Amino acid sequence: MIQRIQSLYLLVSTILGVVCLSRPLGMLHTAEGIHEADLYNLWIKSVGTGHLNFSPWALFALLLVVTTLTFVGIFLFKRRALQMRVVTFSMILLVGYHAVLGYLAYTAYANGLTFTPSVTATFPFIALVLDYLAYRGILRDELLVKSLDRLR
Repeated sequence: MIQRIQSLYLLVSTILGVVCLSRPLGMLHTAEGIHEADLYNLWIKSVGTGHLNFSPWALFALLLVVTTLTFVGIFLFKRRALQMRVVTFSMILLVGYHAVLGYLAYTAYANGLTFTPSVTATFPFIALVLDYLAYRGILRDELLVKSLDRLR
């Protein structure tokens, strides 16, 4: 199970998702460069007052589902077709995650704020690449098994 390279890709993708869920995605600054708030996956935390705004809850929901799917996908190694579907759905949700993050950054810009991403903001993109590599590995295994079935 874990010795397959695609299982390692899915494991690293899961770890990146868990880390991204708990770390800030970036900071929101005014035009003058004053640090206004920190953007997390579940909330925006105001620096001055500590007030929490739960408007980016969709980021949290998407990333939680993606992280759960990739973790479950590790253990579906005996059912490669289902594993490929789970990984494909995870990749689609990660694209949606990036669309929501882009929308939030655009909304902040429209309100006069500048979004400065942190390193954590790149983790979902890295997870998307790792999910794609896992998909290719699963597909390669499936094609190998089908080719060996033809030889019998």
